[in-house]
Amino acid sequence: MNKVGCCYHPKLADSLRLAEELRAVAAERVAETWIAPAWDEATTREHVPGTDLLICVGGDGTVLRAARAVVPHDTLLLGVNMGRLGFLTELDASAALERLPDIIAGAGRVEERAMLHAEIRSPEKGDGETPARHDALNDIVVGRVTLGRTLQVAVRVDGVPMADFRADGVIVATATGSTAYSLSVGGPILPPESKEILITPVAPHLAPHNPVLLPPATKVEVQLAPSQQATFSVDGERDLDLAAGGSLRVTLSPHCARFVRLGPPTQFYERLARRLNWLRQGDAFASDTGVRSMLSEGAPA
Repeated sequence: MNKVGCCYHPKLADSLRLAEELRAVAAERVAETWIAPAWDEATTREHVPGTDLLICVGGDGTVLRAARAVVPHDTLLLGVNMGRLGFLTELDASAALERLPDIIAGAGRVEERAMLHAEIRSPEKGDGETPARHDALNDIVVGRVTLGRTLQVAVRVDGVPMADFRADGVIVATATGSTAYSLSVGGPILPPESKEILITPVAPHLAPHNPVLLPPATKVEVQLAPSQQATFSVDGERDLDLAAGGSLRVTLSPHCARFVRLGPPTQFYERLARRLNWLRQGDAFASDTGVRSMLSEGAPA
């Protein structure tokens, strides 16, 4: 590695201090380092070209911002958890300081996670417009603007009508996003490196709640009814207006988020069980070495 960057959550206590400490460790081993607040995506994007490793100090939100900022580069991401859930992070603060030299030297494996690419079109501009483009690691969500009113949206898959929802919203998610908003409304959990696209309706009115899993090459179009207005959300962090009759076209992005992982692929399921409190100390099933280790880290009872 020749260039290492650090982005940090500007509102989390001690995140800047830790980012500076990690940068100092990296500076002893690589030719170039940089640091920026994760919320300043413009500055992060400016530094990204040529960056081999971007250390994300914060929580899952910090990692999501970093994953979008590095597109279209192949920069590796290392999440350092100072937040709550930490589905996407790999190490805590002390472990990050200890293991960073090994990672710079090539330790670990690369986990590639699918991202989504969305284009938004308004009915007034027609086919001659240049659509606004957005990338997401978790999900693209079309949701209602007004409380107490449902949305009328049509969903097409490769040009074929699939559903006409009256619902609070529609989630188009990646495997990473399957453990986020989609999970909270009953969607399935996908393996982290799965490339499928997940569609999950949010509180559909007078209709079954059926998430649908689609092949990676699928083109999804979500279109509002002419009288409807909605909010379009990218990874739950960037909200934009979707005009009445507007449409959103979502495909798998040609770019992947590339994470440094130090444990085996099965660690994802251990982390999932811990974060979702699926295991309790003393369970008969908690006899496996990995599970015992996980419980010793303080999974709540």
